[in-house]
Amino acid sequence: MNDLPPDLKEKPVTRLALYLDLIRWNRPAGWFLLLWPSLSALWLASGGWPTPQLVVSFVLGTILMRSAGCCLNDVADRDFDRHVKRTAQRPVTRGALGVKEALGVGAVLALISFVLVCLINVATIAWSVVALMVTLVYPFAKRYVSMPQAVLGIAFSFGIPMAYAAVLGDVHPDWSWTEVVPPQAWWLLLGNLAWVLAYDTEYAMVDRDDDEKIGMKTSARTLGDFDVAFVMLCYVAYLLSWYWILRPFELAWPWGVCLGVAALQALVHFYLIKGRTREGCFLAFRLNHWLGATVFLGVVLGFTFK
Repeated sequence: MNDLPPDLKEKPVTRLALYLDLIRWNRPAGWFLLLWPSLSALWLASGGWPTPQLVVSFVLGTILMRSAGCCLNDVADRDFDRHVKRTAQRPVTRGALGVKEALGVGAVLALISFVLVCLINVATIAWSVVALMVTLVYPFAKRYVSMPQAVLGIAFSFGIPMAYAAVLGDVHPDWSWTEVVPPQAWWLLLGNLAWVLAYDTEYAMVDRDDDEKIGMKTSARTLGDFDVAFVMLCYVAYLLSWYWILRPFELAWPWGVCLGVAALQALVHFYLIKGRTREGCFLAFRLNHWLGATVFLGVVLGFTFK
């Protein structure tokens, strides 16, 4: 091996580094933003602690599907991303990875994720197909929808009905759509949608100037001067809706404490984004996974001390 030319020695490592950059390996915030509401729903659907198999399946499946989504998104946006400061150096955008290669990586990751879903039950498989369709639509919504963040919100919240299907699909083997995904799950999805609108609008505020130049449609551009107020209203809607929906569970006192801590975190976001600086808005976006983690912790401790 020591006789190999330097370029042959470095090529595999370089390729792996490109793949890891493609799936945002060193920026896992996106995984957590997907993971916390999905795990919260898994706890709620189970009425407490779900099986270890389901927890592992959802954690791995979330990471894999988020990574696959990054591959598709980078291919779809490659002509736009080169005009945006934050995204100009992405592997596909700068030509370090080809379109077919990036899509191939995404397809492999999505296939592995689907195999994990197949190990759960038929109901989860069926709902995973719906989730995949929404995921495929999102990268192109930014061209036609004034608030594509709403489409992303559905995609990033679909782990909630899938969690209910994973748990209740075994309870109702001869399942119907309404049996495995009750109204409660859809209300939780709508509440979580408000959270996604909040943090992805913060994200869009980072790139507002670049998006205006290239004509990319985002909630930040659509809302204009009402962006900060909208973000804060979405945080309120998210926290209040989940508080109301979870009342029948009669969770113990840690749930209320964690919800209060999450509200304080949302208040911090106001101070970060009110000046609309690129740095402040990006920091606010990156801190959102802590808010989601706090809500999830509240659910877990609420059941534990119940």
